[in-house]
Amino acid sequence: MHQLIRISFVVFLAASLMATADIQPSFAQDLAAVNPTDVKVLVDNDKVRVLEVLHKPGAKEPTHSHPAYVAVFLSGTRLKTTFPDGKTAEKDRKAGEAFFSEPVTHAVENIGTADQHVIVIELKK
Repeated sequence: MHQLIRISFVVFLAASLMATADIQPSFAQDLAAVNPTDVKVLVDNDKVRVLEVLHKPGAKEPTHSHPAYVAVFLSGTRLKTTFPDGKTAEKDRKAGEAFFSEPVTHAVENIGTADQHVIVIELKK
């Protein structure tokens, strides 16, 4: 009985702290799992995972997470990114453009008029 009271208190305390600090638990998933028709895993080993992403205009990726990664755009596109706090950003990407990102949770939409073709290299080490 004491154990149940102790567990209940810890759950209540954690929930209270999250509400007070406006922290939301992340339920984001893996991009390949949430979008298997548009995302293909090309390499998956103990150092990296390489994804090929092909999205038609208007395609939306549900909220998902990445570890630190490099993205290389093989086509130009315009993207809208939505973050867990509700903020959004729109960005034009050019064919041949590459960028590095720290770990992130986001949803992405192809708001351009062309297909999006990108290689995502997720770093594991």
